[in-house]
Amino acid sequence: MDHTIVHFEIPADDLQRAARFYRDVFGWEIHQMPGPVEYYGVRTTATGESGLPVGPGVNGGMYTRSKPEQAVTNYIGVQDIDAHTARLVEAGGTVLMPKMHVPGHGWMIHFKDPEGNVLALWQPDRSAA
Repeated sequence: MDHTIVHFEIPADDLQRAARFYRDVFGWEIHQMPGPVEYYGVRTTATGESGLPVGPGVNGGMYTRSKPEQAVTNYIGVQDIDAHTARLVEAGGTVLMPKMHVPGHGWMIHFKDPEGNVLALWQPDRSAA
């Protein structure tokens, strides 16, 4: 993994309105995902059977905004989320949301860099439970 942006999340006050906007403006495929939380998958580029992009581009999601100051979050792919969490803390970052599993997909944390930007780490792991 080359530590690139691998996923994004867009908070929205009105998910239907936001989905309509991105479909109309960019032609993105947006659909509600199954599960207990209202979450929409956003496909900006073609994917293979694994669900991963087959060419340039990044896919993501949308969820209902819970705080007015929430901004888009970019997820940086890593192979060892624990090691990278320790590295970012040592370098002056702050963990905002500790390691959490996304069942069947992987692990994530949210963090703030020393400049106050909120980002996330993502470690794919289909066996995450």
